[in-house]
Amino acid sequence: MPDTAFPSPVLIVLLGAAGSGKTHLATTWPAESVLELDTFRQLICNDVRDLDQDAIDEAVFMLGTVLESRLARRLTTVVDAAANSDPVMRAKLLELAGRYEVPAVVLILTTPLELCLERNARRPPHHRLPDDVVRAQYAEAVDAVAGLRAEGFAHVEALYGGGAAVA
Repeated sequence: MPDTAFPSPVLIVLLGAAGSGKTHLATTWPAESVLELDTFRQLICNDVRDLDQDAIDEAVFMLGTVLESRLARRLTTVVDAAANSDPVMRAKLLELAGRYEVPAVVLILTTPLELCLERNARRPPHHRLPDDVVRAQYAEAVDAVAGLRAEGFAHVEALYGGGAAVA
């Protein structure tokens, strides 16, 4: 967890490619406060690697529904999703946080691309993504960094996600 103390409640958005350490970082919060997009994708289609856009859209919808319920109850929530590198996804998360007057912070995992790819390669087959997908996620995350404050995040912090052996 970062050294920064956040208010409660708060929406914490983890930003980084697959293999960057988002899920490892998410374990520093209570499990019930973490919404992981891969969990919702697995619930829908039994396979987190399923890149079918309908399955992804359904998983994002489910995550959003649970997030909205948590924010309405003023519960701190961590969103762990490689899709957070997509500006449309971040806009939806910020809109929900704003609706419930919960500040949103973004934690950027600055893990080098090569380490993300290494970690992805060590994942079990049902959790491994194609390298081109990891590269695209990485590029989107890097491109997003400069504009995060302007998007509406109350706090932006970069964390090095290379220290732990994440698989």
